[in-house]
Parts: sequence; C-alpha cells; structure tokens
Amino acid sequence: MFGIGMPELIVILVIILIIFGAGKLPEIGAGLGKGIRNFRKASKEIQDEVETTAKIDESETKAEAKKG
Repeated sequence: MFGIGMPELIVILVIILIIFGAGKLPEIGAGLGKGIRNFRKASKEIQDEVETTAKIDESETKAEAKKG
C-alpha cells in the first residue's frame, strides 16, 4: 500500500492524534469515509458513462457498416 508499512502508519496516527486530539478523530474519520465514498461513486459514474458511450459508438459504427 504505497510503500507504507505498519510502523509508518502508527507514526502517522500518533502525529494525527497529537495534532487534532482524540475528540476530533471520529469527525476526521467520518469525513474521510465520506470523501472516499464520494470519490468511488464519481469514479463508477464516469466509468459507466464511458462504457455507455463506447457501446453507442459501436452500435452506430455497425449500423453505418450495414448501410455502406
């Protein structure tokens, strides 16, 4: 995972805990979770749109080939 091992993650968590405090961690985690969820949703929508466009283009190409 990006070349980050368990010791590095622990150091990062300790730094975050020192900076934000224990009370803010749930809020930060929730915000991060929402951000990741929105990113995945947007990625899926873009992928679906590209696939749909490709299918439409393919159908149009086949229709033109049958005419010509």
